[in-house]
Amino acid sequence: MVREFSFAFGLRKIEENNLSSQKHQSRSIYRAIVLMLLTTTIIGLQVSRLVQLQLIQGQQNRDRAENNRIRPIPVPSNRGLILDRNGKAFASNHLTHSIYLWPKEQPKEQWKITAAKLSPIINIPAEKIIKKVEQAINSGERDVNISYEVSRDTFVTLQERAAEFSGVEVRSESTRYYPHGQLASHIIGYLGEVTSEELEANPEYQMRMMVGRLGVEATANDLLAGKWGKRLIEVNAQNQEIGSLGEIKPQAGKTVKLTLDIDLQKTAEKALGFRKGAVVALDVNTGEILAMASYPRFNPNVFTKPMSKAKWQNLHSQEQSFLNRSLQGYPPGSTFKIVTSSAAMGSGKFSPYSLVYTSDSIYVGGISFNEHSGGYGSIGFRSALAYSSNTFFYRVGMAIGPQEIIKWAHQLGLGGKNLNLLGIPATYNGLIPTEEDKRRIYNDDWYLGDTVTMAIGQGLVLLTPLELAAAAAAIANGGKQIKPHLLANETNSPKIKPTPTGLKPEQIKMIREGMIDAVYYGTAQSLNDGSIPLTGGKTGTSEVIGQRSHSLYVGFGPAYQSTIAIAVIVENGGYGSVAAAPIAKQVFQTYFSKYN
Repeated sequence: MVREFSFAFGLRKIEENNLSSQKHQSRSIYRAIVLMLLTTTIIGLQVSRLVQLQLIQGQQNRDRAENNRIRPIPVPSNRGLILDRNGKAFASNHLTHSIYLWPKEQPKEQWKITAAKLSPIINIPAEKIIKKVEQAINSGERDVNISYEVSRDTFVTLQERAAEFSGVEVRSESTRYYPHGQLASHIIGYLGEVTSEELEANPEYQMRMMVGRLGVEATANDLLAGKWGKRLIEVNAQNQEIGSLGEIKPQAGKTVKLTLDIDLQKTAEKALGFRKGAVVALDVNTGEILAMASYPRFNPNVFTKPMSKAKWQNLHSQEQSFLNRSLQGYPPGSTFKIVTSSAAMGSGKFSPYSLVYTSDSIYVGGISFNEHSGGYGSIGFRSALAYSSNTFFYRVGMAIGPQEIIKWAHQLGLGGKNLNLLGIPATYNGLIPTEEDKRRIYNDDWYLGDTVTMAIGQGLVLLTPLELAAAAAAIANGGKQIKPHLLANETNSPKIKPTPTGLKPEQIKMIREGMIDAVYYGTAQSLNDGSIPLTGGKTGTSEVIGQRSHSLYVGFGPAYQSTIAIAVIVENGGYGSVAAAPIAKQVFQTYFSKYN
C-alpha cells in the first residue's frame, strides 16, 4: 500500500517537472522570436535608409557634398594703435573690403568665364585675374587676393551677385591707416607683407600678414601685431556661407603710446617745409622726445597694400626720403662751442670768469684761422658764446687739447653713446673724433690744426640734431645728462633716469647766460622780438666743401626754469640765424601757447 502510494506520488512529480520544463522552453522560444523580429526590423530600416540614400537620394547628396565647400578663413587681429602723448592717433585701423579668389573651386576653363564677368566690376583685366589664379595654383596657395580696398559700390554689387561668382570672396578686413599721412613718418614707420623667410622663421605668422618694416611699427611689432584667429566655414554653390564649423578668436595688438606731441610735430614739419633737414624738441628734464621732424618724408599709407617691385624701387630712389635726418651726423659748427666751453671749465684749466684774448685771426702751422670780425679784445665765456667768437675757442681748444673735449662731450651724452632710439636706423651716428679715428678714416696723424677746427665744431666732428638737443638740455636742466626716448612708458624707468655730467653749477650758469645773451643781443636775437618768452640759444654755420654751408640752431626755453630744448638743421641753408633759428622760433611759439 505504501509502495503503491510512493510510486503514484513519484509519477505525478515527474509529470509536474516535465510540464514546468515545457513552459520554460516555450517562454525562451518566444523571447528568441521577439528578439529576431526586432533585429530584423532594425536591419531592415538601416538597409532601407541606405537604399534611399544611395539609390533614391544619391544624386542629391552627391550634389550637396560637391556644392558645399569647407574653407579655413584666417581672421586678422586688429593691430594696436600708435598714439601721441595726449592720446591722439598717429596710426589706427579702418574697415576695408578686399576680393579673394579660391582657385580650386572652379576648373580652369570656368575661371575664364568668371574672370570675364568679374573684370568690368573690379576694373582689372581678365588676363590679370587668370594669371593670378594660375600663379596661386602653381604655388599651392588656397586663396589669392586680387584687389585691395574696393569701393562700397563694388562691394554691394558683388554681394548681390554672389551666386554668379563661385570661388570669389569679398572679405571685410581691418587695414592699417595713418590719419596724418606723412606726419612723423620716420618715427612711426610703415608695414610690409611678410616674406617667405619670415613665415618659415615665425610659425605664428600668416600668409599676407603685414609686419613692421621701419620705426615704431618695426621695433614694437610684437606688441602691436596681436595674434590672428581662424574660422572654419561651409559655403554653398552660391558662394554663401551656410555654417561655421568652429572659430579661434583673434587677439588685438596692444596700444603703444609715444612721448611725441602731435601739435608740436605738425609745427616742426610745417616750419621745416620742403628744405632738407631736421628738427628735434626734447623735454629737458625727462628726455622725452616731443617732436622729431625730417625732410624729405614719405607717406606710410602707400605701404598698407602690396606694391610692385618697380614702385618700391622708385620710392626708395626719391631723395633718401626714408633717411631720418634727426639721427644723421652733421658738422655742428659753432653750436659745438657749448661743448668746448664745458670741457674748458670742466677740465679745471679755465674758470667761469677766465678771459681770453681774441683777434681777427690766428696762425697755426702756417695756416690762418679767421675770426668773424676784427676780434673782440679780451672776453669771457659768456660774451664768447653770445658773439660766437672763433679765435676765443681756437685758443681754448689748443689749451685743453682734444682729450678733454672728447671726455666732456661724452659726459654730455654725445658721440652716439646713449642715443639708441628703439633701433630706428640712421645713416650716421655722431662722432667725437680721436687720433685713432683720423688714422682710420684718412690714414693720417692728428695735428694741432685738427684741435683748432674741432674746438669750433668743424673737421671730423659730427653730431646728430638729437644729440645737439640733448646737449642743450644738459645746460638748461642744471647739468644732467638726459636719455632721449620715444616710448611714454619708459619715462620713469631706471634706465632713463638722468645722470650728472660732472659740471659745477657756476660753470653751467656761465654757459647758460652766454646762450641767453646770444638771444638777447647776439647772433640769435631774431628770437627776442617779444612774441615768445626769453630763451637761450646758439647759432651755427657749418662749412661743407663745394657747397653752401649748413644752417644750425640749438636752444632752450624759457631762459630760466627751462622745460624744452630744440635743435634745428637746414642742409645748405647758410647762416644759422637766417634759416634754422626762425624754425626754432615757430616750434617755441606752439609749445609756449600750449603748455605755458
